[in-house]
Amino acid sequence: MSDDAEIIADRLAQDLRSGQFTAGSWLKQVDLQARYGVGRAPVRKALETLAGRRLIRYEKNRGYSVHPTDDDDTKQVLAIRVAIETGFSEALCLGASAEQITELQRLAEQFSQIVQSGPFDQLYETNLAFHRTLLRCSGNEPMVNLVDDLRLRTSPAPASQWLNRARIERSAAEHIKMVDALRVKDSAELAKLIRRHILQ
Repeated sequence: MSDDAEIIADRLAQDLRSGQFTAGSWLKQVDLQARYGVGRAPVRKALETLAGRRLIRYEKNRGYSVHPTDDDDTKQVLAIRVAIETGFSEALCLGASAEQITELQRLAEQFSQIVQSGPFDQLYETNLAFHRTLLRCSGNEPMVNLVDDLRLRTSPAPASQWLNRARIERSAAEHIKMVDALRVKDSAELAKLIRRHILQ
């Protein structure tokens, strides 16, 4: 993949993570060329790359689209995430440093503050930072990257993740409880919280 195509693939993946494209929407090459200020070739290669990694969908004679909400693929991907992330709960507890726990506490409190008073456009990125920091406690960066990719194979945030304020507030409370479980190295409780959090 050319440097330009790689850059566009990374930028498109980031925009997908942050919910810039609605679930099920079509990714038109001409629109992406204008959005990223590049020609057709790097956009086409970036789309092919992300489709090959199953981060977006490709339908013959129709094109590329964002994964829709609540389809069978979504349920299967969430089941994979549950298996991976709960399977690492012991490694998370054993590997978490004091600095990582402090940072997780800060991010959990920041998320709670945003829920109460905004700015709400920072909600998803703060949530993502919390979960990446949590998973990095395992010391297994390939697993962190794999979960990042799996996130893209479900519908984009924020609407698909938090359907109402009560669900957002539960997410905030679960973050705090995860940090508490990590702090006392209760891997069984952490696994239970992670499962509940992913499946919502």
